[in-house]
Amino acid sequence: MDLDTIREIHVARGRADLAGLGAGTAVLAGGTWLYSEPQPGLERLVDITTLGWAPITIDDAGLEIAATCTLAELAGAEYPARYTAAPLFGQACGALVASHKILRTATVGGNVCLALPAGAVLAALTALGGAALLWGPDGDQWIPLSHLVLGPGETTVAPGEVLRAVRIPESNMRSRTAFRKVALSPLGRSGAVVMGRLDATGACTLTVSAATTRPVVLEFARLPDARELAAIFAEIHPGLWYDDPHGAPRWRRHVSTLLAVEVVAELSGGRA
Repeated sequence: MDLDTIREIHVARGRADLAGLGAGTAVLAGGTWLYSEPQPGLERLVDITTLGWAPITIDDAGLEIAATCTLAELAGAEYPARYTAAPLFGQACGALVASHKILRTATVGGNVCLALPAGAVLAALTALGGAALLWGPDGDQWIPLSHLVLGPGETTVAPGEVLRAVRIPESNMRSRTAFRKVALSPLGRSGAVVMGRLDATGACTLTVSAATTRPVVLEFARLPDARELAAIFAEIHPGLWYDDPHGAPRWRRHVSTLLAVEVVAELSGGRA
């Protein structure tokens, strides 16, 4: 879609070029959402794809994913064999049911900052204990992704701040993972997505998304059984269950509970 209110596109070459972000200005990376609907309040775009950030960086501390990394680069990168959690990236990208063009253009940063319930890449990074590095006019800060998203389209990212990267600890990338998704139609928007992570310590983390207004992270010292899961899912605040044409809240809570049981069964060595 043409954005006929845009008067300037500023090509960023360094961090200093990010100054002046605020009302009327938006960060341009993939632009797949930005150009998908009218943006009447925007007059200026700042293109950050020219900053030269490496899409994927691996060091002794873990994995760092640049905000400008495309979804195709995230899913298709060659990861070390020790990164047993890496398949979760491809599964998350597949849950978006996006075209090849979108996957090659849309970015990790866009998926995170849009904070849409169907943002499966955001959910995968959250499930792996990712933390976001925010560049701001008053300095940098790291914030866990589980604390970044407040609701649909709502984050703690302040005006003038830019998501630089997401970092996942080495130990979490070595964890065992499982993934489940359900939708009302074969190629429909996800109605519920549940991702599980089993750490070397035996601790288990379940992350629920698509069914909820934001990723919901449930942590356990050990693998929970079906009865525990049913009780915990029943206690999730009713306001967290998302309500739209892709699924009613009661249905989403029910199927999320079933998917969680399957995820735990897979993590325990079986496959439900």
